[in-house]
Amino acid sequence: MAFILLFTTSCAQPTQQPEGKPTIKIGYLPITHAGVLYMDNHLYGGEFAEYNIELVKFSSWPDLMDALNTGRVEGASVLVELAMKAKVKGIDLKAVALGHKDGNVIISSKEIESTKDLIGKTFAIPHKYSTQNILLNKMLKKEGLNYEDVDVVEMPPAEMPAALSENRISGYIVAEPFGAMAVQLDKGKVLHQSDEIWPNSYCCVLVLRNDFIQSNQTATQSLVTQYVKTSEQAEHKDKDLFNSFDQYMKVEKEVLDLSLEWISFDGLRIEKDEYNKLRNSVIEMDLFENPPSFEEFVDNTYIDKAM
Repeated sequence: MAFILLFTTSCAQPTQQPEGKPTIKIGYLPITHAGVLYMDNHLYGGEFAEYNIELVKFSSWPDLMDALNTGRVEGASVLVELAMKAKVKGIDLKAVALGHKDGNVIISSKEIESTKDLIGKTFAIPHKYSTQNILLNKMLKKEGLNYEDVDVVEMPPAEMPAALSENRISGYIVAEPFGAMAVQLDKGKVLHQSDEIWPNSYCCVLVLRNDFIQSNQTATQSLVTQYVKTSEQAEHKDKDLFNSFDQYMKVEKEVLDLSLEWISFDGLRIEKDEYNKLRNSVIEMDLFENPPSFEEFVDNTYIDKAM
């Protein structure tokens, strides 16, 4: 039995826009965590009163961040730590909403009975600057272990289920649906859920370039308002959401069903206390210096009007 995930290249094709109606190019990786954007585009074709959305697919976080940093896209669904790092480097980004809550599972091979069994083992994460990396550190600390007790490697998410089944790694933590794949293939098991380690942990955020926001405030408000509306629909996890995923990710229904059990799409406002927990974790792990403050990085103006 094998599951194949095919990344589709299609998104809504750009159309000729009336003068003054901006097209907002939003970058994404084809993962479950970007489900609200998929549903938005699928249900409405990316065409709205004050703006249009063009979803732009990327195969890696570095490629997406390069496009965001250079202005080839106006926004992105992206790992929050990568966006924070870009802000530190002088890219004027604003986080306007969460992409989701929870939905990061720690997967291990079947012979791993506890966290301590990972000592000396190889464990994969998608990126150094990721909530997945922070969750790994928190899990190890909770068991009295050090980060250095595990051989941590960065690995493309799509490779992780195969690497686990081939015993090249003993575990991993990554965006969905790659955790659910290992479980459904019966090649791995859930060692811990993210909410057991760090409840309400922030992972992916919707960011926009601030120069776009300032020049297109009406369109930005409409975008965020629609995003909130769609997130509430997505939380029902009905056929509309599943049909939306079909447009962007080809994944077996059993895998997607399990993946969506672990993730929440409601309540996507970025809260200061939760953000500061994330910021403190970045500092504690010395991932990079001077992570941006809540006030520097988060703009809740638009989501507050939308909710």
